[in-house]
Amino acid sequence: MFGKKHSDGAAIATLIGAGTTVTGDLGFRGGLHLDGRIIGDVSGEAGVPSTLAIGKDAVIEGSVEVDSVVLNGTVRGDVTVRERVELGPMAQVDGNVTYQVLEMAAGARVNGRLIHRREGAQASPDAAAEDTAGPDRDETPGLR
Repeated sequence: MFGKKHSDGAAIATLIGAGTTVTGDLGFRGGLHLDGRIIGDVSGEAGVPSTLAIGKDAVIEGSVEVDSVVLNGTVRGDVTVRERVELGPMAQVDGNVTYQVLEMAAGARVNGRLIHRREGAQASPDAAAEDTAGPDRDETPGLR
């Protein structure tokens, strides 16, 4: 809740409560706790630690790009996280999840790809897809 620090040190400074719907893209600094609904993309300001906490009844209909996320609700879009993703038992993502560190509880669902992002690599899922699908890919025959 307010003032609670997550693993990356970004204090929750903004709350969007249950019963509240935000339509349009949302950018934020520091920490954001969502219990309502956002119809649009959500992004934390680059260069400033950003933490997004999504409650069990919360919904985002759009993409997410932050430093870290604690997800217990629903995201209908791609989730790109520069550091850590925590998927709780009620989490549902209908899209790709790009992460550096992933923690996933039993019951969490991802209807998309899990894409590991190397430290210092570009954060976009398209770049990660190119890394794994390119002709220079080092692959053991018969393994995928």
